[in-house]
Amino acid sequence: MTTIRDIARHSGTSISSVSRVVNDSGYVGTATRAKIEAAIKALGYKPHAGARSLRSGRSRLIGMLVPTLEVDFFARLADRIERRLFDAGMQLLISSTAEAVERETACVATLLAQQIDGAIVASINGGGAHFDRLQRAVPVVALDRPLIGDNVCLVRSDHASGGHQAARHLLDLGHRRIAIIGAPSYSAPVTQRVAGALQAFEEAAIAAPRVVLGEHHDLAACQTLAVACLTACERPTALLATSDIAAIGAIRAARELGLTVPDDISVIGFDDIPAAAYVTPALTTLAQPIDALAEAVVARVLGDMPAVGETVLPVTLVERDTTAPPRQA
Repeated sequence: MTTIRDIARHSGTSISSVSRVVNDSGYVGTATRAKIEAAIKALGYKPHAGARSLRSGRSRLIGMLVPTLEVDFFARLADRIERRLFDAGMQLLISSTAEAVERETACVATLLAQQIDGAIVASINGGGAHFDRLQRAVPVVALDRPLIGDNVCLVRSDHASGGHQAARHLLDLGHRRIAIIGAPSYSAPVTQRVAGALQAFEEAAIAAPRVVLGEHHDLAACQTLAVACLTACERPTALLATSDIAAIGAIRAARELGLTVPDDISVIGFDDIPAAAYVTPALTTLAQPIDALAEAVVARVLGDMPAVGETVLPVTLVERDTTAPPRQA
């Protein structure tokens, strides 16, 4: 699909100039406009249908609420969504809620004051009066976490399947003493990943593993969780982490306790953040489909897909160097 970036390269002009011509939203010199219009014709560019319908609205702005931009998953996903919306002639306003309801409420009020044409929301607890107001005002797409409401859709990865795959991978390697660590405990994706893992244990007729979930999703906090598991009376031979952040914290904990990964302890993560391939040893993990998630979210918010229902995308096991059969096997 031709984008305004393609037109800018073909015409030798700036993206902002192309955007003004395509959206008829500002002055462009006669010569520059001629170059752009020629490139549009040559490349067969057609404005995004969903964006065209929104242009009859108020702002061509889409709001996005995320729990934090410090977590790589949300930062990368926001970047992909912003690029696709920009190519469709839209702008993205991103607000970080810091996992606080008061801040989330304030962010919703700010977005509504900006007269946004739609919203993408990764909510804290799935509802509230502020989201009721938002859903009455504009189309809302729930991202990664469900949102209560009749006129809302959800786009997410198959977290339960990912947790099941992670547990199955460790079980197939021969591990039987496995602990699950992660954070935050109230996160819907985290609880879904844990549920999927526990299902794999039940199917294998193996006793459920120890589950240790914390409230803070950062390297230091997750390292502390891992230390608690690795210093237990019967040390596990594998740690299943509900995120790559938790897994990297676990690798650090193992090293500080004099343990070798994967000889003494196997570790598997979830997300496949860029750092996962560069830690030592490289992290075995479940990869979320970032680009596919962004495509689905943008298609929903621009009206190219139904405004209700659920889109669930598969995750993929990426085997690297942090998992191996237990030493005693």
